[in-house]
Amino acid sequence: MAELEETPEAIILKLEVPGVNPEDLDVQVSLDGVAITGERKSTNHTEEKGVSRSEFRYGKFRRIIPLPTRIQNTQVQADYKDGILSLTLPKAEEEKNKVVKITLG
Repeated sequence: MAELEETPEAIILKLEVPGVNPEDLDVQVSLDGVAITGERKSTNHTEEKGVSRSEFRYGKFRRIIPLPTRIQNTQVQADYKDGILSLTLPKAEEEKNKVVKITLG
């Protein structure tokens, strides 16, 4: 699940990645999108009376999230806590000052 919030200064992206260690995440930010690749390595695997059971999904994943406006990809701040990856993506200067004139009539 992903949540995207836009403020006048930045875009805040929060992405759920439970069960993934920060060192198993690869985050690449371009001017207009974020690509997140990772791998879940932990599983709860049990075997009883010849029956094998796995409780968690595991494996590689990749998610590409397009951004609604251009950002300064060299100024991104990241935080990872309790399975939530939070990225603060400052808007490009030209996007912050962008004014569109509407002609009526």
